[in-house]
Amino acid sequence: MTLDPGYLRYPRRRYGMDHDLYRWSMLRQRPAVTWPGGAKVALLIVPVLEWFPLDMANKPFAPPGAMSTAYPDLRHYTLRDYGNRVGIFRILDELARRGLKATAAINAAVALRYPALIGAIGRAGCEVMAHGRDMAHLHYGGMDREAERDLIETTLDQLERATGQRPRGWMSPAKSQSWATPDLLQAAGVTYCCDWDNDDLPYRMTTGTGDLVALPLSPDSEDQAIVIRDHHSEDAFAQELCDQFDLLNAEAVRTGSARLMSITLHPWVTGQPYRIGALAAALDHILASPDVWSASGTEIVEAWQTQVPPG
Repeated sequence: MTLDPGYLRYPRRRYGMDHDLYRWSMLRQRPAVTWPGGAKVALLIVPVLEWFPLDMANKPFAPPGAMSTAYPDLRHYTLRDYGNRVGIFRILDELARRGLKATAAINAAVALRYPALIGAIGRAGCEVMAHGRDMAHLHYGGMDREAERDLIETTLDQLERATGQRPRGWMSPAKSQSWATPDLLQAAGVTYCCDWDNDDLPYRMTTGTGDLVALPLSPDSEDQAIVIRDHHSEDAFAQELCDQFDLLNAEAVRTGSARLMSITLHPWVTGQPYRIGALAAALDHILASPDVWSASGTEIVEAWQTQVPPG
């Protein structure tokens, strides 16, 4: 049987990307970026505060950390709750001891259900980044555009009322998007989005309503991925964070262009008594270098934007 000549014809095939969201480029081909004070590595620390409903349908897929046994899955529900009531304070304490900044990614449902926690986040001086409504309301291909618009705007409104901050950053639950998500985020006033993991520096995305900055959060420096999904030990987690920093710092020195290092922390994972020491050890190793700039998501984006003009 002979294939129709059109079978292998793909109208979007070209050099670079098959979409217009951002211009394809290799990191080493871009102009050099510098951070304030001559720092080589911007350190972005993101504690993630999530609420997993006990009756999650896990559709269209189960997000990482979802309930996984028959209803009521109290074992996993209460562990996630432990992170919001206990573990997060250990993380905040370690950051405060070292004078480190954090950008907290928060489900809107957390702001409604844990007002004392939101107060603590405010007193700690954290930037608030929106993390969707809750972990049962996912953004995905094929969802109704108006329903997604309402989900985004309701999330931003609820977090603003609870925290006094209108979030400038966004991370979708499970980092999942629909085709419309970037457009809707930009139209809602979001400045940067942390769903795309494909770089070691911010880059500009072009939406139908204006520019949106992609601020990558590395999945390979995330506690849930390393410790829970990949079953690495706490010592391995600490070593991997140290190795990540050492390589990025060395690259920045060698190439003359700064780098971004993110550490994403789930309090029900790293906030455990036997794990918090691994985070502390890694942070001490990183801060032994004079080349670190501890910054919020907005500070990193603004510093980058002054050096990388649109176009």
